[in-house]
Amino acid sequence: MIGAAVARVRNSRNSDSRSNRRPPGEFDLITRLTSELRRSPRTILGPGDDCAILRRPAGAQLFTIDSMVEGVHFDLGWGTPELLGARALEVNLSDIAAMGGEPWVCVVNLGVRDGLDTSFFQRLYRGLSRAAREAGVDLAGGNITSAKQLTITIALLGDAPVHPLRRDAARPGDDIFVTGTLGDAALGWRILAGKLEVREAGARKHLIDRALAPSARVAAGRALAKLLPAAAIDISDGLLQDLGHILERSEVGAEIDPRSLPLSSAYREVMGGDLSHALTGGEDYELLFCARAGSSARELTRRLGIQVTRIGRIVRGSGTRIIDAPELSRRIAANRGWDQLRDGH
Repeated sequence: MIGAAVARVRNSRNSDSRSNRRPPGEFDLITRLTSELRRSPRTILGPGDDCAILRRPAGAQLFTIDSMVEGVHFDLGWGTPELLGARALEVNLSDIAAMGGEPWVCVVNLGVRDGLDTSFFQRLYRGLSRAAREAGVDLAGGNITSAKQLTITIALLGDAPVHPLRRDAARPGDDIFVTGTLGDAALGWRILAGKLEVREAGARKHLIDRALAPSARVAAGRALAKLLPAAAIDISDGLLQDLGHILERSEVGAEIDPRSLPLSSAYREVMGGDLSHALTGGEDYELLFCARAGSSARELTRRLGIQVTRIGRIVRGSGTRIIDAPELSRRIAANRGWDQLRDGH
């Protein structure tokens, strides 16, 4: 399935037709991409004017923005335009999920390079629009500009819960939890980049799907914010690096039990007992949160609607200690996770 998708995209890029070599006109492309968008009554005026007009809901708002750049965050040979469009929104949705919010409207900026035709962008918007519908998000407008690399930037607004999940709310004694499984997306990217060979078809498909089609934990974040006070973050740059952001903001330390890390059967099949990607691999978009001691992982799983695993606890001090694994701690110290400016070139 992935091979067929790659072939379709490559055929689109390598076509000798004049239309595929010539970038579409800005206003024609805007019209084509937005003509079939459906919006809720919250959007009074969508694409077509200088600004969108929105009905402002009561209460506090969440506002986030994220960019994906060709050659840094994706390769067009790795999946379909539909998957790319959906993923561009999911990474923004994950930021709203990490604070327990309800996403509701976004605007999109496309940086368009030569070699991509109107059909490509229609397919990209098809995937983006599908993800928006599933999340209850209105696509209210945006901008298109010429660029040397394809870029997709999305700004997303959401309603904040009464008690937003924040990075600075962790306290000594809190338990540390994660949703889902860790490290799958990192292995998927290594497979796509040709750095890891996985022959077992089921494991290969699972890992690649986790990389190309992440699912933001919006419902889980919303349920958590209603359930109990917690510090939270989404795992985009790796467990240890993202946990480090909570520790720094909360001025605390952490102890992680490596034996408790939730791993998929595909991860175990490929990596065995090697936990490095589970600890430092990014792009999982799971939720990492710290809640009062005694919170039951089983009960949290039931209430949040997704697997929740306790992996450690918050302690006084600073930094993260991996329990009973000094050699593992030393090995991963030099690779704590993804850094956009350090690793994105």
